[in-house]
Parts: sequence; structure tokens; C-alpha cells
Amino acid sequence: MAAKMLDGRKLAGEIFEEIRTRVSARVAEGKPAPALATVLVGDDRASDVYVRSKQKNAKQVGIDARDHRLPASITTDELVELVSSLNADASVSGVLIQQPVPPQIDMTRVIAALDPVKDVDGFHPVNVGLVALGLAGAVEPCTPAGIVELLEHAGVSISGAEAVVVGRSNLVGKPAALLLLKRHATVTICHTRTRELAAHTRRADILVAAAGKVGLITREMVKPGAAVVDVAANWVGGKQVGDLGPGVEEVAGWLTPNPGGVGPMTRAMLIRNTFNAEVRRRP
Repeated sequence: MAAKMLDGRKLAGEIFEEIRTRVSARVAEGKPAPALATVLVGDDRASDVYVRSKQKNAKQVGIDARDHRLPASITTDELVELVSSLNADASVSGVLIQQPVPPQIDMTRVIAALDPVKDVDGFHPVNVGLVALGLAGAVEPCTPAGIVELLEHAGVSISGAEAVVVGRSNLVGKPAALLLLKRHATVTICHTRTRELAAHTRRADILVAAAGKVGLITREMVKPGAAVVDVAANWVGGKQVGDLGPGVEEVAGWLTPNPGGVGPMTRAMLIRNTFNAEVRRRP
């Protein structure tokens, strides 16, 4: 029996429409439209595509997209100077610094320099800490927030569920585990060095694959009926593939396509975070 699709494209479209309506209502009240400043360092083609997609999504909901392109030779101090100017610009609602950046850039310093309210990626230590503590007011990181939104929208029961997150990155694995824990799942974090990985994944009612290793999760490792979210973006022969091996769709109860599952939701959460940042600054 084929798994039900967790369709990120469809849900993202609904979220974009919701935000478009809310932006229009604010503008009709005489309030300024939100503005998203994107910062791209260097000329990485993949990053350029990602930034353009995010700008397109912003514009389609009525958010002003402001593009900042910097040479690959820029220093950390110069990038921090730009971030500081965007912090001080009252017309800017949120700031996105596209990663990866050139190796000479100290992203720890750059992120720390960003105003936490304008940190629409949810990477600032203040926001990371609020998420870790389960406190209100955090800007939740986009990909983990998108995962939870997909599950909840599909009616997947998170409270009390066994959730296994395979991947421990600061961008996806760790915060995804925290957001699931906040919703009362019993969470296990695994990774590529976990011994007897299958013994953990076979228990999972919710399985998040975010290790970045092609074919890591085989059909034998999936509990029948589980909700499986494939986050990884691996490239094989010029095509994007995730961490799942063949046949998982025959075992899982719910499954994200890849691409078309988590990716669109990441952008949708970014747009929602940008709108919410503007609302927090200027109710």
C-alpha cells in the first residue's frame, strides 16, 4: 500500500496565499509592507538559485525583496558592517544571509551581529536558546518548522509518538528534534555513526532523515505506517535525491517527495518568519 504524500508544494502555496492576504490587509491599514533583505556573498550558482527563489516567493506575497550581492573576497568585518546597517534600517523587517559563505568569513560573528528580531532564519544564539528552552518568542528555523507544519497539517499525531531524527546538524537535526520534543514526542537523535541504526529507526512513528547520505534509510529500516520526512538534498547525476533507499514508499504511511516535500516548506516558513518579524516590530 503506497504511502500518503506529504505535499510540501501544495501546503507552501496555501501558506503563501495566507501571508499575501495578511500583507494586503496591513497595507490597506496604511502600514508599510514587510521587507526582506537577502545577502549573497560570492557567485555560487546553487546559492544564487536559492536566493532568487526566496525573493520570488517574497514578492508574490507583497513583501519587498532587497538584494545585496557581495564579492567573494569580502572580509568578516565588511559583512558585519552590512549586517549592522540592515539592523539599523527601520524599513527592513528581516535579514537572510545565504550560506555557505567563503571560508574566510566567520559566520559565528556575523550571525551574532544580527538583530535577533530580524533573524528570519532562526540562527541567532538568542533564537536558538529560546527554541532549546521551549520558550515563546523564538524565531523557529525554517526547515525544522516546515517539517512540523507538514506533519501537523497531514494529521500525523506527534504527541506521544516515537520520533527518530537521523542527522545532528545545527540547521536541521538538532532543532527538528527540539520542535518535536516541544510537541511531546519521545525523541531520539541518531547520525551516521550510530551503532545499529536500524534498531532505532524501526521504532519510529515519525522518522526524519537528514544525514545527507544517499540510500542510508532502506525499506527494512522503516516501521510500517510511519511518517517519513526526507530532508536531505544529495545530488546524483545532476538530480536531487534524499537519504531514502528504494521501496520506502511501500512501507511508510506518510512520505515527503524529494524534491517537492521539505524544500518548498522551508521557503514558506522563511516568508512567514519575515511577516511575523514585521508584526513584532510594528504591530
